[in-house]
Amino acid sequence: MPFNHNNHYHRLLLRELPPACRTALDVGCGTGEFARTLARRGIDVHAIDADRDVITAAREQTSTLDSSARVSFEQVDIGHLRLPPGSYDYIACLASIHHVPFETVRKLRAALTEDGVLVILGCYRATTVRDHATGLLAVPVNAAWRAVIYAREKWQGRRADPAGPARPRFSASSASSASSASSAPAADRATAPVMAPLMSLAEVRAGSAEFLPGSHIRRLLFWRYLLVFRKGQERG
Repeated sequence: MPFNHNNHYHRLLLRELPPACRTALDVGCGTGEFARTLARRGIDVHAIDADRDVITAAREQTSTLDSSARVSFEQVDIGHLRLPPGSYDYIACLASIHHVPFETVRKLRAALTEDGVLVILGCYRATTVRDHATGLLAVPVNAAWRAVIYAREKWQGRRADPAGPARPRFSASSASSASSASSAPAADRATAPVMAPLMSLAEVRAGSAEFLPGSHIRRLLFWRYLLVFRKGQERG
């Protein structure tokens, strides 16, 4: 499994869970990794994504888990989804808010419960010297993480099968089967669509000040920012 920037920040996002969190919305859930993490904590998760393939993969990867009943996957664009006010204790957007107008956060804000929390792990367009410097710093760190993960997976593979995999006997039928398997869609190969962010970090801050007053934004290393909005503190 390659180094995933969004998964890298899961622990950071989990720190923002409100006390006694019961319901969550995962916007742009992809193949459902974060939704499953929330479900394992006993949270009922509504996970949505506009892409059919990743939702199909998310359902397949979740179906065998004990916590699968706590996750509901839905293929839908957040712009077309009706969110009843006060529905969720926790709303997470992982590298997804730049796929829709930023004003969408108003809908998410309204869907929070009285003391609910909205977290956005967002991507931004580099425009300043600091933006580009942070991006350059991330390159070697990113490469190091990829090397660590590669080495760990290789080591784990050797532990699982120290003798190495048996060499298969070749036949026309096995070649045909292998070709079919490699060309067939697989849940673990599905990836979410990628889109370049249009907003700079300064524009994100300005939009947040307008639509999410009292929110906090911090720049992260891997071409990301973290926005945290607490509805309870909004009234303070």
